[in-house]
Amino acid sequence: MNNSSEGGGGGGASNGGMLYHEVQESKLCAVHCVNTVLQGPFFSEFDLAALASDLDSKERQMMMGSVTGDFLPELSHNVSLDGDFSIQVLQKALEVWDLQVIPLDSPVAEPAQIDPEMENAFICHLQDHWFCIRKVNGEWYNFDSLYAAPEHLSKFYLSAYLDSLKGFGWSIFLWLSPEDAERITKSCNSDSRTRGGPGERQPFDPNIQYEEAEMFVDDEDEDLKAAIAASLMDSGPAIAAQPGGTSPKGKQEQRWRKRMRTQF
Repeated sequence: MNNSSEGGGGGGASNGGMLYHEVQESKLCAVHCVNTVLQGPFFSEFDLAALASDLDSKERQMMMGSVTGDFLPELSHNVSLDGDFSIQVLQKALEVWDLQVIPLDSPVAEPAQIDPEMENAFICHLQDHWFCIRKVNGEWYNFDSLYAAPEHLSKFYLSAYLDSLKGFGWSIFLWLSPEDAERITKSCNSDSRTRGGPGERQPFDPNIQYEEAEMFVDDEDEDLKAAIAASLMDSGPAIAAQPGGTSPKGKQEQRWRKRMRTQF
C-alpha cells in the first residue's frame, strides 16, 4: 500500500505535525478512506475483506429459509469482485474504535446539516469511490486518495463543497466519536422538549434564523457553488490522479480556490 504523509497547508496536524494521507492503489479507496479517518495505517484490504466475509456469513444465516430473488447466497453483498466495500464494512471497521457512522441526511444529523464545521469528519461515496473530509487540529482537509496530497478546505468552502456533492448524488455519512454521539443525542432530546403541540408558540430557535439568513446569500456565494458544480461534473469518482501529483480538478475551481485564499 502506498502511504504518504504530507504537510498540510494552513494549521498544524496530527502525527507530529503531519497529515496522514494514502494515495490511491488499485481500487482500495475504502481502505484509504478508513485509514485517513483514523489518521493512521490501521486497516489493510485483508482486514476489510475479513469484515465483509463475516457480514456475508451473518446475512446468509439470516436469509436461510427465506431466500428471495434479490439475495444470491453465493455472492458477497459487502465486497464487489473489483474490491469495492459496502458502508456496512466501513461501519464495522470504525466500530472497533468505538466510532459510529450515520447518514448526513438522517434527522438525528440535523445539527451537522446546519453547521458542518462543528463536526469532525465526513465519509463520501459515489459508485465505487470512497473518500473522507476530515478536520485535523481545527483545519479541514479533503483526503481523497485520488489526490497526491490532502487539500485544505476553508470553513466556508466546506459547506459549499458538501452541498455540491449532495447535489451530484454523493452519499455522505457523518463520522461520530462517542462524544459527538452524546452531543447529538442531547441536542435531539432538547429539541423534542422545546417543540410544543399544534398552535403553541415555539421558543426562539437560532436554526430558523440561520435558514432565513441563507435566503440572502450574495452573488459571490452562488457563483462559487456554480464553479464547484462545474468542476464536479468534469471530474467523476473514477478519475485517476494526473501525473506529477496534480489534483484532478477543473481550472475553473482552481481560479475560485485562488480567490478564496485571498478572502479567507
